[in-house]
Amino acid sequence: MARLELIIVFALLFEVRSDNREHLYRFYHPDQDVTLPCGIKNQPPQCSRMSWLYNRDSSHTLIEASRGKIEKTSLRADRLSLDSNCSLVIKHITAEDVGFYTCRLEQQFEFDVNVFLSLLTVSQLPADSDQTRNSEVTLECSLLRYIDGRPCQPNGLHWLDETGTEVTEGVQKLSRGTDCVSHLKVKNQSGDNRKFTCQFVQRNKVEIQADYPPDLIGRTM
Repeated sequence: MARLELIIVFALLFEVRSDNREHLYRFYHPDQDVTLPCGIKNQPPQCSRMSWLYNRDSSHTLIEASRGKIEKTSLRADRLSLDSNCSLVIKHITAEDVGFYTCRLEQQFEFDVNVFLSLLTVSQLPADSDQTRNSEVTLECSLLRYIDGRPCQPNGLHWLDETGTEVTEGVQKLSRGTDCVSHLKVKNQSGDNRKFTCQFVQRNKVEIQADYPPDLIGRTM
């Protein structure tokens, strides 16, 4: 009986400690400078005891920073730094920065701060396609995400025209691993100030959006 009580107490303690872990989801555009927070609950900044880990997928973990310093062996060392709060600063993010980041206080896993970094891009396919008036072009909206085996949620990406009306005609949603991808076929209306916006919506909230053409880009954080 005493052993059973001990197991129950341990399970309760584990559950409480697990609640200290934070899961943050951040959405960005290419070439932004971003800061991934490392605010461990009820813990003052202790950068000399902190590490930053990175996973592009669940099979391999890289150490990007340890004991308050960026690892010199990191392939991204020239773009990484730590601020006074131990947050990880990444300059000019690209697709290679997408993934799952963990800020850890030594080996105290129960205080992990987990940050999922995703990247939204909108481009024309192919980039050098015919630009003549009234020609048909394909726009691609991609949300690059952490590879964890879970597919992109249905209807996560939405297209809007310049009036804010949702566009459904000419839309094709694709499966590309865990990334969210949507194509939109439109007539090239150069000179008419036409604009198309791709939004990523999650739980009825617009997490991020990007416009096409690029010179009309309006970004929402």
